Amino acid sequence: MSDSPRSPHVSRRGFITGTGSILGAAALTGLSPAARAHTLRAAVPITDGAHVPALVIGTGYGGSVAALRLAQAGVDVHMIEMGMAWDTPGPDGKIFCNTLSPDRRSYWLRTRTKAPLNYFLGFPIDRDIPRYTGILDAEDFGGITVYQGRGVGGGSLVNGGMAVTPRRENFGAVLPSVNADEMYGVYYPRANAELGVGTVDPAWFDSTACYQYARVGRKHAQRSGFPFVFVPDVYDWDYMEQEAAGTVPKSALAGEILYGNNHGKKSLQQTYLARARATGKVTVSPLHKVTSVAPAAGGRYTVVIEQLNTNGETTATKTVTADRVFFAAGSVGTSKLLVRLKATGALPGLNDEVGKGWGDNGNVMCGRANHLWDPTGKLQSSIPCCGIDNWAAGGAFAEIAPLPTGIETYASFYLSITRNPHRAQFSWNAATGRVDLNWQTSWKQPSIDMARTIFDKINAKEGTIYRTDLFGVYKIWGDQLTYHPLGGAVLDRATDNYGRLTAYPGLYVIDGSLIPGNTSVNPFVTITALAERNIEKIIATDL
Repeated sequence: MSDSPRSPHVSRRGFITGTGSILGAAALTGLSPAARAHTLRAAVPITDGAHVPALVIGTGYGGSVAALRLAQAGVDVHMIEMGMAWDTPGPDGKIFCNTLSPDRRSYWLRTRTKAPLNYFLGFPIDRDIPRYTGILDAEDFGGITVYQGRGVGGGSLVNGGMAVTPRRENFGAVLPSVNADEMYGVYYPRANAELGVGTVDPAWFDSTACYQYARVGRKHAQRSGFPFVFVPDVYDWDYMEQEAAGTVPKSALAGEILYGNNHGKKSLQQTYLARARATGKVTVSPLHKVTSVAPAAGGRYTVVIEQLNTNGETTATKTVTADRVFFAAGSVGTSKLLVRLKATGALPGLNDEVGKGWGDNGNVMCGRANHLWDPTGKLQSSIPCCGIDNWAAGGAFAEIAPLPTGIETYASFYLSITRNPHRAQFSWNAATGRVDLNWQTSWKQPSIDMARTIFDKINAKEGTIYRTDLFGVYKIWGDQLTYHPLGGAVLDRATDNYGRLTAYPGLYVIDGSLIPGNTSVNPFVTITALAERNIEKIIATDL
C-alpha cells in the first residue's frame, strides 16, 4: 500500500480466507494512497428531487457491505455520508494529520481537541484547533463520550484495525437469535477475506523495536498466568516491515492512528468501498446528512438531506425519494435518527424497542508504571497486535495498546473490553429537540472490576502500580469513553432477525446498532459478518 514497488500478493502470513472473494481487496493493496483515494472520489452530489433505488445512510462497515452486495445484484446505490471524502491532501501533502500534531483535520466540529488520553505526566495535552469537519467525533452524552469516525469509511478510518472474531463459545451471548454455524462457516470467513485480515509475523514481532512495548506486556501477562494472544489486524504487515526498514513513508511507525492512517491500513476505502465503486453502480455524497425518512406514495420513501460545508453549516436542503433505505449511520447515528423519526411522527410505527439495548462494549482504559528494567521503547507501532484474554475467568479481554509519544515512558497501556451488563436507552427530549442517552458513568464500575482481575494481579506480581496521570489528576481509569458503541436498534427486537424495520417494508438497519451492547472483542468484524448475512437474505427475498 505504498508508492514503493511490491507485488500485490497474499502475504506469507496470509489473509484469513473463506467463502468471500479476496481478489478485489488483495489487488488494491499495491495501489498508492493517491490512487486509492482516486477510486473513492465521489461523483456529483445527490440532487434535489432525485430518485434512487437504494439509499444507504452511512459509509461504515454495514453500509459498505450493503452497497457492495446491492451493486453486485444490479441495484443502483447512493450512499450518504455526513463526513468528508478524505481524498485530498492537506498543505503538508498528507490526507490525514498525525496523532501527536492534531490540526483542523483531527476533530469533528470542535474548537479544542478531546483526546481519549488527555493528560500526560499530570499535564493536560488537549489544544485549540480551528472548527472543521474533521475525522474523529468525540460526541458527548450524559456520562460518556463516544468516539466515532467521520468520513467515507466511517470507523475504519480511525480505529486500530484489530479484526477479531469472537470465540465461538461466546457468540450465543452476543447475537442469540443468529445461527452460529452459518456465521462461523460462511459470514465470518467472508468478512475476514473481504477486509483483508492478517496477523503479524511472530518472528518479526519478537525482533522489531516497534513492538518492544507489546513484548513487555506479553512478559507481564504470562508471568501472572494469563493467556497472551496475537490478534489479527487489517494493517498491511509487509508495509509495516518496510516502515521499520526505512524504505517507505512511515504511518504506523509515525504514530498515525486516531486521526487516520496515510499508508498502511486497509480501511474500507481500500476494500469494500473500492470494490463497490468499481461496479459503477455506487455513488457517494460526502458532507450530506439525512434528517428525515418518511413514507411516500407507491411504497417509496421521502428522504430529506442537508448538505454541509466544512464549518458544519447547512448550505442546501434536498428532498429525494428512495425505493429502499438502509440505516447504516453507526450505533449512535442510526439510533438517534430512528428515535427522532418515531417521536416526531415521521415513522410512528417503529416499535418500542427502538433506542434500547445500547452498550459501550465494556470499554475501560488504564496504564501501569513499569520498572526501569522494563522500558517499553521510544518507537512504538500505533497498530496493536496482541492482547490478554481473561474473558472466561474475569470477564475481560485487554488489548496491549501503544503509547506512541516518541519518548520512553516506562508505561504499559491497555484498552479492555469487558462483560459489562449495563445497557442504556436513547430517548427524544422534546424540550431541547435532541436525542439523549441515559448512560451513567457509575455503570463503568463493573468494567473496572473486571479489568482489575488482570491488572491487580500483574501489579502484585511485578511490584508495579497504576499510572495516575493519563486521564486526569490522580485518576487511574479511563472510564468516561467508548470506542465501540453498539446497540440501539437491536436485532430481532427493534427489527426482525435480518434487520428489517417490519412496520415499513423497504427500511432496514444494517450496522452496529443491531448488536446489543457487547461483542466480547473489537466489534467491526462481527458488524461486517452480520451485515453480510443480512444483506444476502434481503437480496434473496426482498428484491
